[in-house]
Amino acid sequence: MKQKIGRSYVKCRLKWIAAVTGCGIVMTAVLFLNEVPAGEIAYGMLLCLGILLLAVTMDRISYGRRHRELLALRQSITVSLDNLPEPGEILEEDYQQLLGLLAEEKMRIWNTAVSEKRDLMEYYTMWVHQIKTPIAALKLLIEEDIPGEEEPFGADRERLQQREKRRDEELQQLFAIEQYVNMALSYMRLGSETTDFVLRQTDLDGVIRMAVRRYARHFISKKITLHYEETGARVLTDEKWLGFVIEQLLSNALKYTHEGSITIGMEKGRLTITDTGIGIRAEDLPRVCEKGYTGYNGHANQKSTGIGLYLCSTILKKLGHSFTITSQEGTGTRVIVGFPEES
Repeated sequence: MKQKIGRSYVKCRLKWIAAVTGCGIVMTAVLFLNEVPAGEIAYGMLLCLGILLLAVTMDRISYGRRHRELLALRQSITVSLDNLPEPGEILEEDYQQLLGLLAEEKMRIWNTAVSEKRDLMEYYTMWVHQIKTPIAALKLLIEEDIPGEEEPFGADRERLQQREKRRDEELQQLFAIEQYVNMALSYMRLGSETTDFVLRQTDLDGVIRMAVRRYARHFISKKITLHYEETGARVLTDEKWLGFVIEQLLSNALKYTHEGSITIGMEKGRLTITDTGIGIRAEDLPRVCEKGYTGYNGHANQKSTGIGLYLCSTILKKLGHSFTITSQEGTGTRVIVGFPEES
């Protein structure tokens, strides 16, 4: 570091050093041509050289000190320019004024961006809450489209079965819309300055049952077997956010499991969700929780957004829970959620 400062100082003062050296050489030549004794010339030059070295040394020390002061200001300069050292010359004063103008412009742009982001957040949050009303209304209308009490026969029975099948598909698509809306709302909340986490002792089985109940129709439609035994555990978490995570994990398991089963259990105080789906490639596994990353199987499935596992990972990290994914392609995937010891 000292060598770097020294080189910088020499480069900065090179013109003046060259000018003083040139003047010394000229004066020596003039005195020598005027037949001034060589001893007197040498004595005078030594005195000038001593004064010059003293001045250069003091200037070099001052240069290094100002450099260290500016380095120390790197931690606070992003907040305020008030701690800048007093300018030693008019050029330094000009540079500090320029920095002040840049800081003011930066703050103006920052405030504008924050205000615009807040407005967008408020709008999208309002939109998400408003869109839930027609979704709920559509769900009720579809569910009310049920046959009469009399048992139909022949062609009527076939039409009824087709209508019931179509109704199940409509409900599943409507559920998918609702899921994406909730995902968007969760994504916005996680990106906001404040969150609504409420940590308390929570019945884990209650959260799991609620998530399973929401996906019951999907289990039946895909003929996927669910293996679940009550854990009897109480964990320190946020019930709403943990429920969202479990729903996302079940959604992923159902999406990539075409036959077989999904198992929910508890091992060594950790929640496990295991499926017999298509699994995850080994090269994709380290990146599946990155935002927007879908991997090979995600590209094959056009419904994949690359947001679900990112949200799960981010939420669990904020809650202080561990999150581990193990998988083998063609065999299945296991997701493990660990809770704080105080749970």
